[in-house]
Amino acid sequence: MRDVLAASRPFSWINTAYPFAAGYLMATGGRIDAALIVGTLFFLIPYNLLMYGVNDVFDYASDLANPRKGGIEGALADQRSHPRILRAAGVSTLPFVIALLLLGSVAAGLVLALVVFLVVAYSAPVLRFKERPILDSATSAMHFVGPLLYALVLVDAPLTARTTWPVLVAFVLWGMSSHAFGAVQDVRADRAGGIGSVATVLGAHPTVVAATVGYVLSAATLAVLPWPGWLAALLPLPYALSTARFWRVTDDDCERANAGWKTFLWLNLVTGFLVTMLLIALALT
Repeated sequence: MRDVLAASRPFSWINTAYPFAAGYLMATGGRIDAALIVGTLFFLIPYNLLMYGVNDVFDYASDLANPRKGGIEGALADQRSHPRILRAAGVSTLPFVIALLLLGSVAAGLVLALVVFLVVAYSAPVLRFKERPILDSATSAMHFVGPLLYALVLVDAPLTARTTWPVLVAFVLWGMSSHAFGAVQDVRADRAGGIGSVATVLGAHPTVVAATVGYVLSAATLAVLPWPGWLAALLPLPYALSTARFWRVTDDDCERANAGWKTFLWLNLVTGFLVTMLLIALALT
C-alpha cells in the first residue's frame, strides 16, 4: 500500500482536483452536489494513481538510471509492486468513471473518456505519447486542463470566446511549457534510456527558450480577460522568470535545470493560493 500511495504522488493531487472543483463551482455559482463531490474525489486520488502509477510502472527501467527518481519527483516502486499498482489504478478509477458517466451528458462522457485515454496513452506501451515530441507536452498539458474542461462541459457551461477560451488556451500553454521545462533536466538520462521527448529532440537550451516564451504567451492570452480577470496574466510570469534563469543550460549540464523544477513544484502552491484569491474576488463582483 505504501508503494501504491507513493505511485500516486500525493504532493501533486491538488493539481488535478483543483481545476475540476474550481471550474465546477465557478460555472455553477457555488453549487455543491453529487457530481462535484464524486468528480473532485476522482481527480484528487484515482486519477493521479492512474496517471502516475502507469507512468512509474512502464518507465521503471529508465527511472532506475535517473537520480531524481525515488522521492517527491517520482516513485521508484519495486517491480513486485507493479501489478498491484496497476490493479489499484484500475479498480479505483472504474467506479468513479461509471458514476460520472451516469451523472453527466453524452458530451461530458466523451470529454471524460478523452481525458482518461490521454492519461493512459501518455505512458502505456505502443501508444507512448510521452515519446512523441510536441505531442508529449500537449498531452501532459491536457492532464491538467482536461479536468477543468470536463467540469465546464459537465455543467453545460457556455464556452465563450471572451472569458472561457482565453483561460483554456493559457492553461494549455502553461501546461506545455511546464512539461517541456521538466523534460530538460532528463535529457541525458532519457537519451541513455532510449526515451524520446520534446527536450531530447530540440535540445536543452532551445527547450528552455520555448518554455519561457510559452509562459509569456500564456500571460499575454490571459491579459485579454475583463477586469479583474486580467490580473491572472501576472501569474505565469514568475514561471517565466524561473525558467529564464536556465537560459544558457546545455545538454551536457541539463541536470542544472532540476533546481528550476523544484522551484516549479513549490511555485504551484503559491500560484494556487493567488488563483483562489482571484476566483473569490470574481465570485464577489
